[in-house]
Amino acid sequence: MSLIRVHPCPSVVRMNFFLQKSELCDLYEKVVAGQRLSEADARRLFESKDLNAVGAIADFARARKAGNRASYIVNRYINYSNYCILSCQFCSFARKKRDADGFELTVPQMVEKAREALKLGITELHVVGGLHPSLPFSYYVDMVKALSALNTSSSRREEAHSASGEKSQSLLTSAATPRLHLKCFTAIEILHLAWLAKKPFPDVLAELKAAGLDSLTGGGAEIFRPEVRSAIARGKESAEEYLDVHRAWHRMGGRSTCTMLFGHVESLADRVDHLRQLRALQDETGGFVGFVPLPYQPENNPIPVKHPPTGFDALRTLAVSRAYLDNFAHITAYWVGLGLKLAQVALSYGADDLHGTIIEEHIFHMAGSQTPQLQTEADMVKAIREAGREPVQRNTFYEPIKSWGPATNNTEGTHGGRSPVLEANLATA
Repeated sequence: MSLIRVHPCPSVVRMNFFLQKSELCDLYEKVVAGQRLSEADARRLFESKDLNAVGAIADFARARKAGNRASYIVNRYINYSNYCILSCQFCSFARKKRDADGFELTVPQMVEKAREALKLGITELHVVGGLHPSLPFSYYVDMVKALSALNTSSSRREEAHSASGEKSQSLLTSAATPRLHLKCFTAIEILHLAWLAKKPFPDVLAELKAAGLDSLTGGGAEIFRPEVRSAIARGKESAEEYLDVHRAWHRMGGRSTCTMLFGHVESLADRVDHLRQLRALQDETGGFVGFVPLPYQPENNPIPVKHPPTGFDALRTLAVSRAYLDNFAHITAYWVGLGLKLAQVALSYGADDLHGTIIEEHIFHMAGSQTPQLQTEADMVKAIREAGREPVQRNTFYEPIKSWGPATNNTEGTHGGRSPVLEANLATA
C-alpha cells in the first residue's frame, strides 16, 4: 500500500511556487490564517536569503489589503528652509546661517509656489523644513493659514470653470474637486514649535489644526533604538517623543504617516524593534495611514557606511514591513530613494503605493540621490501598469480619487490617447 505524502504547507501548494520548498512556509501559513507575526518571525524574514519567498509572503498580505491596485499622489513638496539648529550626522540637508547655500522662504513665496502647483492639479502640499534658529512661532501659524486659504480661492476658480461650460478632461470618480490638503511638519518640528511658543506640544498641535493643518508627516523617525539614534542624530527627539507627538495628534482625530531610515549603522534587530513600536502605537490609536521605509543615502554624509542599502535589502525591508505591520493599510515604496525601476519591482514585494514624483525635493537629493526631480503622472501610471497593477490616484489618506481601470490597447503607454492636460500634471511625494 502506497503512502500519500502530505505537504507541510498545504495552502502553499495551491498558492505559490516559491514557497513550496521554503523554510518560511510556516510563516506564510500564519499570514494566510490572519495570525500576527512575532518579532522572532520578523527576524527570520529579515535574515532569510530566500528573497522570492519573503516577497511571496508580503505579496499575499498586500493583495489582501489592496487587491490589485497600486496608487500614487499628485502633490507639491515645499521645504520652507534648510537652516537648522541641529547637526544630525546623517543629514546633508541642514545648513547654518553662515553657509552660502542656506535658504528660507517667506510665506508669500510659499503661497506662490502652491498656486503654481495648483494649476497642475495637486491635491496635497507636503511642507517640512529644518529647525530654524530665529523664525517666530507666528511664522508657522501664518504659513498654515495662508496655504489653507488657497482652498477658498481654488474653489472659486473651479466654480468659474464649471460656469463657463468647459468639460473637464479629468477621470475623477467624484463630482467634487478634491480639497487641497496640508500635510506639514515632522514630530521634531512640532516639538521645536512648542519650544518657540512656550506651550505644551498638544496645544501647539491644536492651534495649528485650527489654522488649517490637515495631517502630520512621518519624517524624523530614523531608527528608534537609543544607541543608534545617538550615533546618527544626536540631539534629535527621542523615540518616545516622536511617538508621543503622533499619539497626541491621533487623539485629536488627526492622521499621519510614519517612516524608518534603514541601511546605515542599525542592525536587523533594530529594524524589528522600530517596526514593533510603530505597530504598538497603531494598535493604540489607528492613526497611521501608511508606512514609508526610507533607504539611507550615503553620499555627502559623514556616517561611514561600508555597505549602503542594496536592492535586495530594500525589497526585503519593504516585504518584512508589509508582513509584520498587519494593522497598517498601506506600505509605500518611496521611489525618490529607491529609483523608479526598483520601486516598480517593490509592487510585488509588499508595497501598494509609489508616492509619486517630487517637485523641488531637497532632502534626498542633497544627500546624493541621483533620481530625477519629478515624474509625470503618465510615467507613474505606466510604471504601475508594467508591474501588473491597476493605477489609482489617491489623496493623502490613500483614499482613491481617480481609478484608471483595466488597461486598454489604445490608451496606455506614453504614445497613447492620453489627454495633454493629464500628460502635463506632475505627481509629487
